Formats: sequence, C-alpha cells, structure tokens
Amino acid sequence: QVQLVESGGGLVRAEGSLTLSCAASGNIFTINAMGWYRQAPGKQRELVARVTSGHSTDYADSVKGRFTISRLNAQNTVYLQMNTLKPEDTALYYCNVMGYSDNGPASPPRMFDAWGQGTQVTVSS
Repeated sequence: QVQLVESGGGLVRAEGSLTLSCAASGNIFTINAMGWYRQAPGKQRELVARVTSGHSTDYADSVKGRFTISRLNAQNTVYLQMNTLKPEDTALYYCNVMGYSDNGPASPPRMFDAWGQGTQVTVSS
C-alpha cells in the first residue's frame, strides 16, 4: 500500500507564494507520474501540474509561468512552487502519484494510483 503525506497549504494574500510538498511511502517499486490537482467549491477537480519520471512537465494554462512542479526521485517527493497567487487559485489541492508497487519476489509489480488527503490553499484579495 502507498501512502501520501501533503503539506504546505495555507492562507496567503494575492501576489504571494506558497510551496506544496507531497511525500510518497510504502511498498513502492517505481513511480511514474506525480502531480497536483485542485478542486474549488462547486467545480470539478482539475489538473494543475504533472511531472513524469523523466521530468517532463505539463501545466494547466491558468498556472503557466506562475507555478513550477518538481520532484526528488530519491525521496519520492513532489513539490509545487506557486508564485503570484490569485484569488481564483483558492481550492483544495490534491497530490496524485502513479506507479508500480513492490509485492515481493513472488509477485509482479502492480500498478497503483494514489491520492493525498488534500491541502487547502486560500488566496485573499
């Protein structure tokens, strides 16, 4: 089983910055993509940013140039540096990690898709 621990959310004024982090632990064989999603009240969950094992990145158009995603493979950790925050960035941010779990020498690795519990980001105007 894979567990995710998120941290770094909070309340910030517009134009401010926050950094989110998410650490994955458990019986991990390998991690492919790591990403951040967000969900605002009354809206669907949306992709914010994603980074692959090869460090290729994707960003939502609304955050390009303001947010930067990065990962430390050795620590199974992903970060989201958020700059020039806007009130419309207010949402519950979720970490997502996809990869393969280590089930021991007698079983092949099994794909997993894990989600964090969410961390609130609130941007005041």
